[in-house]
Amino acid sequence: MLTMKDIIRDGHPTLRLVAEEVSLPPSEEDKEVLKSLLEFVKNSQNPDIANKYGLRAGIGLAAPQINISKRMIAVYFKDEKGVLHNYALFNPKIKSHSVERTYLTSGEGCLSVDEPILGYVPRYARITVEGVSLEGEKVKLRLKGMLAIVFQHEIDHLNGIMFYDHINKDNPFEITDNAMPIEK
Repeated sequence: MLTMKDIIRDGHPTLRLVAEEVSLPPSEEDKEVLKSLLEFVKNSQNPDIANKYGLRAGIGLAAPQINISKRMIAVYFKDEKGVLHNYALFNPKIKSHSVERTYLTSGEGCLSVDEPILGYVPRYARITVEGVSLEGEKVKLRLKGMLAIVFQHEIDHLNGIMFYDHINKDNPFEITDNAMPIEK
């Protein structure tokens, strides 16, 4: 089981690498890594398990965050309607995105970043993501709102990009044109 000790922190060189594609079909080892990413995110949201193992709550995790520079992400998130979104993907790619932007009014956080970094992180309001599931099936997702933000955050990790790279350095709370706020 992954714990917070397995998550590398801001400043570690792996977080700035462009991760390698996972060879398909995935090896058993790659499947186990992806399963462990999803298990960590689920466990981090369970108060009993999180307290027992000292886990910080998260809704997404990418393989580079556990020092494995491969293109794998896991997302486990219950939206505002109570719908559970449970994804573990190999080689996820953003295939298209909206012109409109969005951002979280509370800003973003990251399991690899221990201190809060204030500012708005502009993201696309809608994206289409393609990837391959744990079962080896091609997946195409049309995402919007918070779920689109989470996927962009995790896919950024696969490209060596941290969320705070998107924050305007001169005016961290600048609102991008066409950007709709999401309250969180």
